[in-house]
Amino acid sequence: MSRYTGPVYKKSRRYGFSTLETGKELRRKPTAPGIHGTSRKKLSEYGVQLQEKQKVRFLYGLSEKQLRKTFDAAGKMQGIHGYNLLVLLESRLDNLVYRMGFAKTRRAARQLVNHGHILVDGKRVDIPSYRVKVGSTVSVKASSMDHPVVNECLNMDINIPSFVTVDKAKKSGVYVRYPEREELNADINEALIVEFYNR
Repeated sequence: MSRYTGPVYKKSRRYGFSTLETGKELRRKPTAPGIHGTSRKKLSEYGVQLQEKQKVRFLYGLSEKQLRKTFDAAGKMQGIHGYNLLVLLESRLDNLVYRMGFAKTRRAARQLVNHGHILVDGKRVDIPSYRVKVGSTVSVKASSMDHPVVNECLNMDINIPSFVTVDKAKKSGVYVRYPEREELNADINEALIVEFYNR
């Protein structure tokens, strides 16, 4: 299954979960899409696990194949499988560009990376799924310093998490450390995703 590129608000309403992490979609219309959106059926155990997996997929903008591959890589790491999965997803280049405030959404961050505007440790990387190592510097390319999207986002009051540091003047940031679980989305139950893939 390919990466979803349709309406974001529709998916947020379907799962009752803000995929943009702003809550704006659900404030506008909290019911599920469609004529029967006002009533939500009780889900089976499998349905609950599937829904949790889909929430993470749409949050980070992954295909099913990408999420499964990341899940398998997380299983080879020491520690809690579910937490390791979230750490690997947070270490993606497109996600860090979003977390550092260079883009409003992960989709916009993905486009910046794809178009070659982003450097990692001084080298151009145009692969959104590139796994950034702790201590690496993520910056905007010199020829893209006046990019309107980046400038607009840096002028906004975007909340920057403490596991990254950002120098707005230089338009660069450092991936300081892995995020703590408390710093990540509290609405995600990663244990259900582990159960789904291990069933």
